[in-house]
Amino acid sequence: MTGKISTQNATHYNWGDGEDGWHLVRNPALSIIQERIGPGGSEQRHYHQHSSQFFYVLSGQLQIEIAGSTVLLGQHEGVEVPAGVPHQVQNPSQIDAHFLVTSLPPSHGDRVAA
Repeated sequence: MTGKISTQNATHYNWGDGEDGWHLVRNPALSIIQERIGPGGSEQRHYHQHSSQFFYVLSGQLQIEIAGSTVLLGQHEGVEVPAGVPHQVQNPSQIDAHFLVTSLPPSHGDRVAA
């Protein structure tokens, strides 16, 4: 058994225009990341060749464009994005959005601009 993990002791990284991410689980079989995206923030549209992802909102709202359709997620809601499907995450609200991204297998090095 491993010790407790949180944003206080997880490996942190920055992405986009000042957004945050924390690697909660990072191993060859699974990736679980907690991310924070500020008001109006977004990532670049992309897809993963091999990884399926599940986005789950902890607080705030996320707007996810998935293959041309838009899904608005609120607190305690999630959506799966299968491998090979273009998507883009945005925060349409005026407060930070905190969410989990689970990738199976891990998506690092598997990202292709769409």
